[in-house]
Amino acid sequence: MQLSTLDYSFIIVFFSIVLFIGIYVSKKSGASSSEYFLSGRTMPWWLLGLSMVATTFSTDTPNLVTDIVRTNGVSGNWVWWAFLLTGLLTVFVYAKLWRKSNVNTDLEFYELRYGGKPARFLRKFRAIYLGVIFNVITMSAVTLAAIKIGGIMLGLEPWVTVVSAGLITVTFSALGGFKGVVYTDFLLFFVAMGGAIGAAYYLVNIPEVGGIEALMANEHVIDKLSILPDFSNKKALITLFIIPLAVQWWSSWYPGAEPGGGGYIAQRMLAAKNENHAIGATFFFNIMHYALRPWPWILVALASLVVYPDVASIHEAFPNVAADKLGHDLAYSAMLTKLPSGLLGLVLASLIAAYMSTISTQLNWGSSYIVYDFYKQQINPNASEKRLVAVGRISTVVLMIFSAGLALLLQNALQLFEVLLVFGAGTGLIFILRWFWWRINAWSEITAMFASGIISIILKLTAVGPFLFATETGLFADWMEYPFVVLVTTIIWLGATFITQPESKQVLQDFYIKIQPGGPGWSKVVSDAKDDNVEIVNTKEKWSVPSGITAMLLGCVLIYSCMFATGYWIYGKTTSAMILTVVAIVSGLLLARAWNKMKDHIL
Repeated sequence: MQLSTLDYSFIIVFFSIVLFIGIYVSKKSGASSSEYFLSGRTMPWWLLGLSMVATTFSTDTPNLVTDIVRTNGVSGNWVWWAFLLTGLLTVFVYAKLWRKSNVNTDLEFYELRYGGKPARFLRKFRAIYLGVIFNVITMSAVTLAAIKIGGIMLGLEPWVTVVSAGLITVTFSALGGFKGVVYTDFLLFFVAMGGAIGAAYYLVNIPEVGGIEALMANEHVIDKLSILPDFSNKKALITLFIIPLAVQWWSSWYPGAEPGGGGYIAQRMLAAKNENHAIGATFFFNIMHYALRPWPWILVALASLVVYPDVASIHEAFPNVAADKLGHDLAYSAMLTKLPSGLLGLVLASLIAAYMSTISTQLNWGSSYIVYDFYKQQINPNASEKRLVAVGRISTVVLMIFSAGLALLLQNALQLFEVLLVFGAGTGLIFILRWFWWRINAWSEITAMFASGIISIILKLTAVGPFLFATETGLFADWMEYPFVVLVTTIIWLGATFITQPESKQVLQDFYIKIQPGGPGWSKVVSDAKDDNVEIVNTKEKWSVPSGITAMLLGCVLIYSCMFATGYWIYGKTTSAMILTVVAIVSGLLLARAWNKMKDHIL
């Protein structure tokens, strides 16, 4: 496929602007570690919200959505749509708590909430476990998607894509720090969104597809359209709907959807001007992430079923693609090759934008763990701000090299989605409860982390009995594996919690004074403090969790209604779309009312 001069112009201008932003903010970003990783905690909600959305665009996400739709239909997306529940719990309950903690990274929380050697070990270990291992795995999935796009659309060798895409990204990330990442995300969001919508509109209307009505009636598509799974299919219902909504959203740690907040979402909340800006940023992100953004990708995925009904047809059209890179996820890139000059350049720029936004965020976030939670804690506690920034820039480059190397060995993004999800199974409940139950200690988290990982590895290596994945039928084809890991991990960490000693009175009281979590889970700590004549309760601040949960439920109704309504408007189901639009408006008004009450609880 040949790119025109216009296509190259789009890409060159885009690269130039991104590099200029990174260079422009590099001096201020390098002034201190706080500037480099949190931009001095001065960011407004709208900029942080756009940055979160841009980060989760990613090059692997449309590939993943395409894989899911082609394998399990539109309803297969509930495996990640279910994370809206934990996303809104973060918005209305945890965002203000994170901002009040005033930590530099979410891992620093461990030495705020827990004490002694276990807390220090947990912080340092997870700095490597999350900041390096999990981070590299996540970035490698994104880079793998870039490799497939480069191979399909431009005929590039994998190493050429890795070097060319990675070099510019790591340059502006290392120079600009967090401020450079967020500023470029503002541009990347509009480029990525415009490219996704433009591609969807054009590809649905190409002669092979024949427009939206022909697409909806096509024999390869008609059984893939339902937003809800087939309730008569027990396995699909349990796997794709019940488990995600009943178990997965609260039980699993997954990048960008951590129960209780965490990772790069927490980084952005910590960088906000205040608690209200942290809440506004995360709410805006959840609306865009779930209600609107998936539909352009879903439409392209459905259209791909008309043009490339199976993997064999993709291979026939692109015989030069390596056998180990073939899969349903290639269909998205294959469809993009049909775009005309000009739009092709815009879409390629949008895919590059998606790649750069995700990778730059992961690099800065992972580097912050290495700098604050490992290097400064373990190696050089007295390091100067200049040294910390230098280590941050070096670790940014090293993380990029590791992730690029792993990407060259992988086959598809769905593999990594499964691994990451099962690896974190059973740990999510701790991240939700640790703010509101005094008895959870550092050993709770240590045992949960190791139990989940070890159990998952054993099941994958043995692959026996009911726990063998039947990958030809999609995600978690054997629906017993995930709940099993959750159940066993939960039993183990609860046992460890009650067997080990609780955190000291001083640690618990100091945490309560700073955060004011409130609720019955802290009644013993409050009672003990009164007995000791220690005042730890701020009487001016009310417990906002009940109103926060109410707002969360209303927010779920609002966003799911918007998501369903958008789909039904596209499908041409006017009556259903109008009803859901009304439901969305009513729930939005009720949410605004609940939010006004909540603001009275925020100091």
